[in-house]
Amino acid sequence: MIPELGHVALILALLLALTQSVLCMVGATLGHERWMRMGKGAANGQLFFVAASFFALAWAFYTHDFSVLNVAEHSSRNLPVIYRLTATWGSHEGSMMLWILILAGWTVALNLTTNHLPPALQARVIGVIGGVSVVLLAFLLFTSNPFLRLDPALPDGMDSNPLLQDIGMVMHPPLLYMGYVGFVVAFAFAVAAMLGDAFESGWARWARPWTTAAWAFLTLGIAVGSWWAYYELGWGGWWFWDPTENASLMPWLVGTALIHALGVTVRRGNLQVWSVFLAIATFSLSLVGTFLVRSGVLSSVHAFALDPARGLFILLFVVLVIGGSLLLFALRASRLMRDPPMSLVPHEVLVLSGNALLLVAAATVLLGTLYPLILDALDLGKVSVGPPYFNTVFVPLMVPVLILAGFGAHTGWHEISLRMIAAKLKWHGLVALTLGAVLPWAYSELRWPAVVAVTLASWIVLSTLQGVIDQFTRHARSAMAVLGMSVAHIGLAISVIGIGFVSTYQVESDLAMKPGDTSKLAGYTVTFNGVREVPGPNYSAVVGDLSISRAGKPIGQLAPEKRVYHVSRKQMTEAGIRYGLSGDIYVALGDPLKGGAWTVRLFHKPFVIWIWLGALVMSMGAAISIISRRQMRSPS
Repeated sequence: MIPELGHVALILALLLALTQSVLCMVGATLGHERWMRMGKGAANGQLFFVAASFFALAWAFYTHDFSVLNVAEHSSRNLPVIYRLTATWGSHEGSMMLWILILAGWTVALNLTTNHLPPALQARVIGVIGGVSVVLLAFLLFTSNPFLRLDPALPDGMDSNPLLQDIGMVMHPPLLYMGYVGFVVAFAFAVAAMLGDAFESGWARWARPWTTAAWAFLTLGIAVGSWWAYYELGWGGWWFWDPTENASLMPWLVGTALIHALGVTVRRGNLQVWSVFLAIATFSLSLVGTFLVRSGVLSSVHAFALDPARGLFILLFVVLVIGGSLLLFALRASRLMRDPPMSLVPHEVLVLSGNALLLVAAATVLLGTLYPLILDALDLGKVSVGPPYFNTVFVPLMVPVLILAGFGAHTGWHEISLRMIAAKLKWHGLVALTLGAVLPWAYSELRWPAVVAVTLASWIVLSTLQGVIDQFTRHARSAMAVLGMSVAHIGLAISVIGIGFVSTYQVESDLAMKPGDTSKLAGYTVTFNGVREVPGPNYSAVVGDLSISRAGKPIGQLAPEKRVYHVSRKQMTEAGIRYGLSGDIYVALGDPLKGGAWTVRLFHKPFVIWIWLGALVMSMGAAISIISRRQMRSPS
């Protein structure tokens, strides 16, 4: 009966979400405080029932209840416990439940921490999020019921997708969804502010920490997904411009613009209209990503294969959210256009310039992602838009963004000559140019991509550190306001170094190796010692044995695998990786050849780990920003 109870809990959650939305919105409109309190209480109840439903599904996976279709299609008796539980969100239905559970959690967190807000604004925010919950719960119940029964039950399941049986997929979806869903808060604040009788200009201050938190989670989610693709898929890359990768990058880019725009709105009262638009655009792009992954229009290791009916439902929801919010934006634009006169304060110029570049970059990604789909839908032929397009169009747009990032800690909220800033930082620029030439040359040889990457990264780090020192020298308390931003910018510089070096100096070798064969790779000696068969809990594996040495000194062993999963009969490659701050040795085992030889792919990936370390530092910067502003208890 537990699956039936889970289904009933979903129905009750839908009714409570509807109650939450209607009572909060009507109560705010009529000034009825009791209705607003009841709507907020309904949000708490919705979280309870969504959580109960989610745990009911998780229990069905844990107990091998193969009478539930979702469990039968995505689990098996030999699936390890950790992957049985995470298989709960390994399907379309389960991942939507996770989406809704996180949305309900964000709502209750907002409910509990925003009682200092004007009651009508708080109620409208909770009501807008409740409306989103209604649509998603209806979608789940009417098109994607996770509790459908099988009669008779299967004796065993069809197993989870082997790609998802990995620790990376334990972390990646929750982090990604925390980011996607978190942007609904800024969206709800913007819509709620526009719905009021008088535009509530304080919405930006209240939305800012929630937006920063969502951005941090999305940053981590993208980084973990990139790391998973790197070691799990066996091709050695960390980003392939896959449409579903792009689906997460677009809201990240626009969300980055939103965070910086909100800073101007909070401090100066400017960019109200622009910040509202960015809040709408960021959440809309999160929904576009959801449509791409779940509509069935993509063929990707990240996408769910779905029928067109589900895709149509999501598309209508996306159109409703984007169209409805933009219509409201257009109708209320005259009330929003009350920004103070724009004086060319350097920080505002910097933010507007960076925002423009980030939006153009997001637009290029959107175009490259949707263009092939549109042509295919119109039966105009199939076109592949891949890395050459994105590297040619997107990457050059990031260069001026990185240059602007170096000025972030130096452009305050007072009028100052750009000439003065340039004079102050000219030596930092010269040192950055010098490092950009010397470090790549010292590592290997001068190549322009590495020179540009090191120059830009050095510029960001040197100028940012100088800005932090200046701020602490003048006023340590106010310096906390820029510390989080500075840490995030340094994290960006770390990632840029990783991207620049691995893209420029990566070494790859495809070989046929017999036991005892050796090969040279970037100063290392790789020896193939043979293979052995190793049984797994739900797979059989052939494990390679390779020794790594340098200058005759052993430094490690690598054990790449070729796995065949018993139920699905799918074959998977598990790379063997020796991680290091200066570079990874990456080995993928290929197919057997005659005479006991095997195909082996060897990579040397210089500084690739810096890409993910930089993302971690960026997220830490966001956390510092939230904590420091909370401690200061005043907008910075």
